[in-house]
Amino acid sequence: MMNALIARFLLCLPLLTFVTPAPLYAATYVEISEELTTLYRAARKVISDNQGHINNAAIGDKGLSGKVVAQKTLENYQAVTGKNINKGNMTLAQTAMLNAVKQVMDENQDLINEKGTGLKGFLPAIFARQVATKFSQDMKGKMNIKLTAPKKYVRNRANRPDKWENNVVETVFKSPDYEKGKSFYEETTVKGRNAFRFILPEYYGPSCLGCHGSPKGERDITGGKKEGGVLNELGGAISLTIFH
Repeated sequence: MMNALIARFLLCLPLLTFVTPAPLYAATYVEISEELTTLYRAARKVISDNQGHINNAAIGDKGLSGKVVAQKTLENYQAVTGKNINKGNMTLAQTAMLNAVKQVMDENQDLINEKGTGLKGFLPAIFARQVATKFSQDMKGKMNIKLTAPKKYVRNRANRPDKWENNVVETVFKSPDYEKGKSFYEETTVKGRNAFRFILPEYYGPSCLGCHGSPKGERDITGGKKEGGVLNELGGAISLTIFH
């Protein structure tokens, strides 16, 4: 019964698809941003797809080491893009992203493999936040990535949108004339540094609403309060910054 309840209330993972905008600024930065956000979502999808397995109290070793999840991430990326990432010729950012995935998984092995415990709390959003932190640290000020959301839907303060992100969410993504799923990017500054900023909207799917839907204020399976979100509503975004 616990596994059925967990399956019903899995934390949301928006679809691993998005509209590719025509390059308007630095094409290289757009391509890098699209690649990294897709790779990031590909990793998160591994954790989403394996929630039932992770939360199976009858099994100890889940077989989800950092190496295994990194490989599954690459497979998901290829399935979405039709492209392979050459392990022998990866960019600094690609390497940092996959290393972050490996580190997060390896550091959470005791939790993931704990026998006799159902819900582990190792949810896709938690995994993604930890990966974002490690990736950003590894890039040493050259680049960072984060999950964010409309302010009313932010559960963790670390995910609160900054001024630029909030402006895009509220005035661009929520505009009735803006193409759903289309990323937004521009050249700007961050604390006085020149930066290329890219943000990708994500929307509530059916599986999201067990934790983020109605009735608003009711406790979900994780103990958090439901936000009252509705199907296909803007529920979050992935924000990437490239400093130059």
